[in-house]
Amino acid sequence: MAETQAAAKKNAAKKPNIFKRMGRKIKEIFSELKKVTWPTFGTTLKQLGVVIAVVLVFLVLITGVDSLLGWLVSLVTA
Repeated sequence: MAETQAAAKKNAAKKPNIFKRMGRKIKEIFSELKKVTWPTFGTTLKQLGVVIAVVLVFLVLITGVDSLLGWLVSLVTA
């Protein structure tokens, strides 16, 4: 009886093969993706507009600072 219990513990501790684990993980991923509340197309466009506006503002700021520093360096080295 002790031998059968030891064999049962050995089998319980053994992992399923890689394909079964991958299949289970993929099923879990798809079940979680079904629970996601996806944004509407309009919401996505509004958020895209905000992102583009912020990027453009930082582009102007960084370009201005770069030009100012370049001008100051040219004054110092001239």
